[in-house]
Amino acid sequence: MSRWGSQKARIVFRALLKIGWTIKAQKGSSHKQLERTGWGEYTWAFHDDQELGPKMLSRISKRTGLTLGDL
Repeated sequence: MSRWGSQKARIVFRALLKIGWTIKAQKGSSHKQLERTGWGEYTWAFHDDQELGPKMLSRISKRTGLTLGDL
């Protein structure tokens, strides 16, 4: 069982910005290219009101370094 719960995309995105990710480029309202020193680029492709489930949050955390405490 995953320790991640569900969360709105806007909350997760704010948490990513808080831990040091910055917007490198943006196309439209939902596709953002993010960057952070020491990490590869990450493409954020979620709308603010979209609900992200435990599996997706786990995938995001592996690519970005996000932890439960950051939310």
